[in-house]
Amino acid sequence: MAEYTGVVRALDLALRLGAEQVDLLLDSKLIVEQLHGRWRVKDAKLAVLHGEAKAQLAKMRGWSATHVPRAQNSTADRLANEALDRVAAGGPARVARARLIPPSA
Repeated sequence: MAEYTGVVRALDLALRLGAEQVDLLLDSKLIVEQLHGRWRVKDAKLAVLHGEAKAQLAKMRGWSATHVPRAQNSTADRLANEALDRVAAGGPARVARARLIPPSA
């Protein structure tokens, strides 16, 4: 449920920002295979979120979903754990971070 909710929220944000294409990098092989239609969605609760995700993807000009094992994506894993720890300590659920890109020479 949490991973599908994250996908739906990310797609909602992408659409609000005007994205026409998204490349989803997910540590859930289940979600990747279900979004591509190769695996069925058996759980009724997940089916609702899957339907929302597919409806959002249909608004895009293009999209991809790729499975990236958690062990190969330490940055995402670290950020997710930081968020869980922050919320557990009573902190905000959402934090915006900017990545500064140095000017090109």
